[in-house]
Amino acid sequence: MASLAATALPDLWDRLTGTQPAPALWVVLATLAAALAVVVPHPAWRMSRNAITIAHEGGHGLLALLTGRQLTGIRLHSDTSGLTVSRGKPYGAGMILTAAAGYPAPSLLGLGGAALLAADRVTLLLWAATALLLAMLVMIRNAYGVLTVVLAGGTFLLVSWLAQPQVQAAFGYAVVWFLLLGGVRPAFELQARRSRGGAGDSDADQLSRLTHVPAGLWLLLFHAVSLCSLVGGGRWLLEG
Repeated sequence: MASLAATALPDLWDRLTGTQPAPALWVVLATLAAALAVVVPHPAWRMSRNAITIAHEGGHGLLALLTGRQLTGIRLHSDTSGLTVSRGKPYGAGMILTAAAGYPAPSLLGLGGAALLAADRVTLLLWAATALLLAMLVMIRNAYGVLTVVLAGGTFLLVSWLAQPQVQAAFGYAVVWFLLLGGVRPAFELQARRSRGGAGDSDADQLSRLTHVPAGLWLLLFHAVSLCSLVGGGRWLLEG
């Protein structure tokens, strides 16, 4: 048993940290088209936006933990909304960073994924995503949230263990394109709702109350992060 573990662990480490061949340019472009197909049309976006909500709420949760707040739970809803609850001072840098983390999170995750793919670390990308989803699952507090996170994590796990390297690469590129493209749309949706007098308790409005900086400037920051991530990450993917 000890000899088996001694053999398996180095192989597992080599698989995790090793590089995989980059896909052909046509595969990269095909995954870009697939991501556009689930982000741009409204009916498809109503379904795929659930994945962006997972990243959004995960961003809130991660910054809550990093800033010393007590993360008490995350809820994901079928209307693609979500809620992250943490305890701590209702003001200050920790609260501000936690509130600000949601909208940029999908785009920044996409940017990090693009960096891994540009370095041909497809397996590392898939395993890192699985680990993040598993960690998030512990904090989910409703049945729909558990279902969506389990389905997402299970998909990453199956692809990373059972799929051929070419399929893994295509899946990884599709996911990263989706995060980069899907990270752009929510800020525009929030801007549209606010222009109609809605979303009065949005992240931007909460940040405005916390910092006395106009909500429009926070929206501008969300736009800047998502668009810059798309440009930078897209360039890495196309040049990889």
